[in-house]
Amino acid sequence: MDKTEKNNKNGMLVSICKGALVAILLSLVGILFFAFIIKLFGINDSWIRPINQVIKAISILFGTIFGLKKNSSNGLLKGLLIGLIYTVVAFIVFSILNGKFNFDKTLLTDIIFGGIMGGICGVISANARNKSLAKNA
Repeated sequence: MDKTEKNNKNGMLVSICKGALVAILLSLVGILFFAFIIKLFGINDSWIRPINQVIKAISILFGTIFGLKKNSSNGLLKGLLIGLIYTVVAFIVFSILNGKFNFDKTLLTDIIFGGIMGGICGVISANARNKSLAKNA
């Protein structure tokens, strides 16, 4: 492996980690805000899961956009990895905050959802960025 390949792999790893970190931070803010809204308005429990999924999707979208900001190549792969890393790290963080780890089919569903969302967002982000660059050229 030559130096250029190593730099490309390191750059890809850094952008994936940054994207996942942004997604996690946005998710934490979103969940805290939603918890405040629940306390303030007494929202029905049936709304919690769907709104959490929306918060996750929005977090993955912005994390992917941020992760692909400097280099939009391999959008599908980078987005997929951002979504998967986000999901696993978010599970760990929220399990620690909750005080218990539940390994069940919900976790598997979340991992699949995170990967698919990340891949879709990666493709969208990469294509939007490439179109934007083509217009400016």
